[in-house]
Amino acid sequence: MLLEAIKHRSVNPYVYGKNENEISIMLETSRDDMKSVELLFGDPYDFVKDKWQYNTKQLIKTGESKLKDYWKLTIPPKYRRLRYGFRCIDQDNQEVIVTEKDYHYEIPDDIQSYFCFPYLHKTDIFQAPEWVKDTVWYQIFPERFANGDSATNPDKVLPWGSTIPKQDNFFGGDFQGIINHLDYLQKLGITGLYLCPIFKAHSNHKYDTIDYMEIDPQFGDKETFRELVKQCHKRGIRVMLDAVFNHSGYYFKPFQDVLEKGEKSQYKDWFHIWNFPVQTEPLPNYDAFGFVANMPKLNTENPEVKNYLLKVARYWIEEFDIDGWRLDVANEIDHDFWRDFRRAVKSVKSDTYILGEVWHDSMPWLQGDQFDAVMNYPFTTSVIDFFAKDEISTSQFANQITDLLHMYPDTVNETAFNLLDSHDTARILTLANEEKERIRLLYVFHFSFIGTPCIYYGDEIGMSGGEEPSSRACMEWDESKQDQELFQFIQQLIKMRNEITAFGNQSTFRFLQIDDQEKVIVYEKQKNHQKVLFVLNNDKKAKTIAVETLNGKDVKECFSGKQTTFDAKATVKLAPFGFACFQLR
Repeated sequence: MLLEAIKHRSVNPYVYGKNENEISIMLETSRDDMKSVELLFGDPYDFVKDKWQYNTKQLIKTGESKLKDYWKLTIPPKYRRLRYGFRCIDQDNQEVIVTEKDYHYEIPDDIQSYFCFPYLHKTDIFQAPEWVKDTVWYQIFPERFANGDSATNPDKVLPWGSTIPKQDNFFGGDFQGIINHLDYLQKLGITGLYLCPIFKAHSNHKYDTIDYMEIDPQFGDKETFRELVKQCHKRGIRVMLDAVFNHSGYYFKPFQDVLEKGEKSQYKDWFHIWNFPVQTEPLPNYDAFGFVANMPKLNTENPEVKNYLLKVARYWIEEFDIDGWRLDVANEIDHDFWRDFRRAVKSVKSDTYILGEVWHDSMPWLQGDQFDAVMNYPFTTSVIDFFAKDEISTSQFANQITDLLHMYPDTVNETAFNLLDSHDTARILTLANEEKERIRLLYVFHFSFIGTPCIYYGDEIGMSGGEEPSSRACMEWDESKQDQELFQFIQQLIKMRNEITAFGNQSTFRFLQIDDQEKVIVYEKQKNHQKVLFVLNNDKKAKTIAVETLNGKDVKECFSGKQTTFDAKATVKLAPFGFACFQLR
């Protein structure tokens, strides 16, 4: 028994309030070390004749990765308070009691020895908007989606799609162009629209804000934007805007004032200026996004800056009824600012979705007091490396996904923003070396995983492109150049996600079979009594795979609708990069 590998602390994600009536608990042990894990739990004040009264219940092994086994259990505490420990039994039937203070070979009498969950407070429960869990997002880079109003074209605008995208060229994408194509998005099945920055800025990407209170004139005016939100809501589509609060643009008036007046500027403390006079070359002598001189970092600890940005956050909700904020470079802004940000936006619209851009372990931001979700780049990396690039083995992929699912509470995973690519990355078709069979397989996993999936504009019709700015090409509206089969396939996946309860979100996920040699994965999704089983072949060769879980089962294959009964020893035939989804009856 590897005692040193047993891991639990009374903090997220090891213990948390799942809802007002239940507490979820997780324990980590070394891979294949334990035969069973049992929870010993009770109210800390429940004694009979000086003897603590406790209950026992088996934990369920919910996943295994390269080094770890994960065990979980959700219980309703009798009085919202909990003291608890674990009885671990290894493969040789050796037993140990694990508590916060020590390891024991008999159940300890001292209540202070146990782990403690002091009280289940409603306000401490992670609560994200319910609507997000069933949302399918579509990310639009506004300058490149559609030019619907030539009157708003910027200077030197180029004909649509006439040349490759560059850092400094413009094609005239605008709000009217998006409005004109909302029926297209509705037909695909989109229920959430994520727009890259729309505020007045110098660049085509708009991440260098000049005025946070004004629409960039190339996109239209506020009335057109108001109409866009109204038309989206009419179609059941939510709207999320991009907030760039980590840094402003070079032409932001307060920064221009600092450049002009130096130490005498009333805005000098709005930024992190190292010394005066301010210099931009060869490198800025102030904090910036990276070392980009035209993106000076804002001092969000400054009360004036904070008040200004919180006013911005409230304004676009109050005036235009937007549904969410995506927060750029969110990890470089202080936590105190984000706590105030959450209070500000939730006071205006309680079900506003707050999405942070964090590319690494994000637990500090996901305690329930800051973000509702982060952009799930660890998910992105794993699925791209496995399905698109074929750079990691089947077991490596399963290990990474299993670890990721146990990195956060289940309540957090359900609202994770799962993306395959974005304006910041190469497109998935390019990453997959233009092999569309790989892309279809990737999408099957994407839409059947836990969380809320996002499509980057144009991916659904087979657009390709390398690292930005190549990934920011003009949307292809010529249907003869669109991959209509891919569009229809994604349309089908979204429909299945909506109609088959266990297919999409809010269901459990676990790998059942991992085969490195055959490059096949089998995983199960379950919600209540409904169960679906996926078999995916990530190889260019056809396969016939034995799937024990299907032995003798009556099933319906979800993609074809075909109903069948498997033999006592079930096998599944898969084409190269083939897949199947069986709904067990």
